[in-house]
Amino acid sequence: MRVPAERALRRLVADGVTHGMLGPGARLPTERELVEQLGAPRSAVRRALDALEQDGLVVRHVGRGTFLADQLHPAEVAAPADTSPAEIMVTRQVLEPQLARLAARSATQGDLERIEACLQRGAASADAAGFEAWDSVLHRAIALATHNGLLVTLFDTMNAARTLPVWGSLKRRSSTPERRRCYHADHTAIVSALRERDGEAAADRMREHLARVSDHLIGRH
Repeated sequence: MRVPAERALRRLVADGVTHGMLGPGARLPTERELVEQLGAPRSAVRRALDALEQDGLVVRHVGRGTFLADQLHPAEVAAPADTSPAEIMVTRQVLEPQLARLAARSATQGDLERIEACLQRGAASADAAGFEAWDSVLHRAIALATHNGLLVTLFDTMNAARTLPVWGSLKRRSSTPERRRCYHADHTAIVSALRERDGEAAADRMREHLARVSDHLIGRH
């Protein structure tokens, strides 16, 4: 169960993301500033930061501060260098609908707020790179909402492949404003199903979304 300081910190981060004050790689307030903003003891703030770091939402650097994660998977997780876009999409289509189904049942209010913040930040992105970054953060936030560490590790291994050059090149070539609007509509439908706690609908909307992405990237098979 989350303690008040952790809930407050997650809300602060979600609000910062929603209103454009925080993006991937942004620096968070110092511990001293968070103590004042959250009205919590320093020990509670540190425990809250530990929890967010464990979730992969923030990265802490000694002597520099705490930053919103700009990598979408832990550094120690890596995908095979020869992973193809087709392999990535097949894996996503197997795994992510099930994650959405579980998230609909397991997500806390804080999880849903974080997912909603990612959705809105993606919609506000001015270019393809920004949208892609928030797209990945959104999908990982759904995985985290399952509260199943093994499934999150599987997701991170799969998601690591999205940093491979072949995937990035394909995404850049296939991205258009119209397709990004379409993906946002898909994401909105997924998030709506999560908020309704409708696991079957969440899985179906995720499956439809990934089929659309696959069709745009590698065509129908």
